[in-house]
Amino acid sequence: MNKESITLGVAGLIIGLLLGLLIGGKMLGGSGAATTTPAQTAAPMVSQADLNVRIAEIENVVAKDPKNVQAWVTLGNDYFDAHNPQKAVQAYARALELNPNDPNVLTDQGVMFRALGFFDKALANFEKANKLNPQHLQSLYNSGIVYAVDMKQPAKARPILERVAQQGGSSELGNQAREMLQQLPK
Repeated sequence: MNKESITLGVAGLIIGLLLGLLIGGKMLGGSGAATTTPAQTAAPMVSQADLNVRIAEIENVVAKDPKNVQAWVTLGNDYFDAHNPQKAVQAYARALELNPNDPNVLTDQGVMFRALGFFDKALANFEKANKLNPQHLQSLYNSGIVYAVDMKQPAKARPILERVAQQGGSSELGNQAREMLQQLPK
């Protein structure tokens, strides 16, 4: 074994331990608070290699503990970030089997359904998320985007985006809704 192989092995071990501590700490904390999701967080840039390592670590966690909701959500989020919508949909589905009433997970799964071209499924997720939490503007905004952009139904998109603009105020989401409204045909 050469010096380079040992160095790479040690680096991999350290990264694995750090990820294990990070993931394990989040999972043990399980306060029941709302999950932070990719659509709501500006996460620091992670290299594809680091993301692949993290995905492998989390896949090991869910293999050992398939009832760990937070691990399934984290796996879905990482597949989301890795632009792997099919696997993200599946991971979110497992999380939703264990906790079906999480508007953040429903919304993120809906975004992935949209990425796959399943607009009706995306809308169903966004609508369910918004019924569970009428203040969940991200799900409402995403519904407006599907109607406006994907389904070319501005008449359905307009009232949804107006509601987001009104309720969102000067937030980023409120501003995005106003921008989208300006782009819609009258």
